[in-house]
Amino acid sequence: MDAIGCALLPASCTLCGSPLPQLSSVPICAVCWTEIPLLSGPACARCGDSLDTPVSLVNPASASFCRACRLAPPAFLRAVAFGLYQDRMKGAIHALKYDRLYPAARGLGRLLAQAIAQFASDAPAEMLVVPVPLHRSKYAERGFNQARSLAAQALRFLHKSDPAWKLALAPSTLMRLRATESQAGLTSRGRRLNVRGAFTVSDPAVVESKHILLIDDIFTTGATIRAAAQALKRAGAASVWVATLARARRTSVRRYAPADKAEDTRIFAGATLHCETNFSLQEKSSF
Repeated sequence: MDAIGCALLPASCTLCGSPLPQLSSVPICAVCWTEIPLLSGPACARCGDSLDTPVSLVNPASASFCRACRLAPPAFLRAVAFGLYQDRMKGAIHALKYDRLYPAARGLGRLLAQAIAQFASDAPAEMLVVPVPLHRSKYAERGFNQARSLAAQALRFLHKSDPAWKLALAPSTLMRLRATESQAGLTSRGRRLNVRGAFTVSDPAVVESKHILLIDDIFTTGATIRAAAQALKRAGAASVWVATLARARRTSVRRYAPADKAEDTRIFAGATLHCETNFSLQEKSSF
């Protein structure tokens, strides 16, 4: 049936262009799914960012935390992600968000479930799962919230793999009060200002004394996640944990600008930042 179907209705993988060997509602080949690797290497125990300094060379008391989390601890306890926001992962997320390849949410949700499973031994036994919301204008334009779709699919897998872990989806808990401008091209400070006060909790009684699992598709600088976590904590949440599908991880390099002025450039997977971590204008917004 697959051979006949592929002969009559040939299709190619959305990510690599190879012919698909079987009929599927998700035109992404099995090889591309396997080419999305897990994150690896030393990472901050709080936000999941890569550590600039080897653990053995820093103060043991703060060895597992990045500089940003030491200077300004976020409102969430821990953030995890499945893989880097680059190559096949980036292509699959763009296919879901911008090409409206809705069935891709199932495969991506399975990867998100694997990221969330990292919390299984430490997280509370009962948690509310809260997707980062879109503003109503953006929702009307896109027609769906990718964070909500990913969260729903991830819970389907987790309810089967770990039925004792009580995870309840609460998609309307967090609200976006205003339509923020695109984060692409903004400095780190600009991103923080852009989302400051952008979130609120629809009914504080729902989250009061509850443990929250906050879900989004991409963790870039963390400005959006930090703002959302702060809103949940202000509403009385006992704790906030974060899981995203992808992480934009940076490395630091030094380049020299004209007139012998050094320019510090930070490179994130999938985006390049200059000086105050400006994201490339060619990048599409996380929203």
